[in-house]
Amino acid sequence: MTEPSATGKIAIAAPPEKVYSLVSDPGALAGMAEEYEGHRWVGAAGAVVGAKFRGRNRRGLRRWSTLSTITDADEGKRFAFEVTTVAGLPVARWQYDIEASGDGCVAVESTWDRRPGWLRGPTSLFTGVWKRDDANRANIAATLARLKAAAES
Repeated sequence: MTEPSATGKIAIAAPPEKVYSLVSDPGALAGMAEEYEGHRWVGAAGAVVGAKFRGRNRRGLRRWSTLSTITDADEGKRFAFEVTTVAGLPVARWQYDIEASGDGCVAVESTWDRRPGWLRGPTSLFTGVWKRDDANRANIAATLARLKAAAES
């Protein structure tokens, strides 16, 4: 796999299983993320490989939906999903890697921009984000800080 287009990591004083339970729950993740604000399961009701959920996203007044398919669900270690447009065009991969460390763990959030070149302009216009990698780095830092707070509480 290529290098992620944006990534961040944080040490968390909580067991890997607790952190995993937060990132693998799309509802809990919505409470920590910057643009992602909610979900609805599509033909599934849990975070298992192959399950799909429709994500609701927002940035200011702009709103959009995506379809995500869970690709990795290794409890306490990795949770990941591929995001597409509602029409099935590739958008991104989001991945959370968790590694035990001392009396807690280290969580790494990464994303890969999967949009074909021709789709980047229209999606940037729609979402209002022209420098997606920069925005995702900032979003990841904010999400990880909230994840730390939630896991350590």
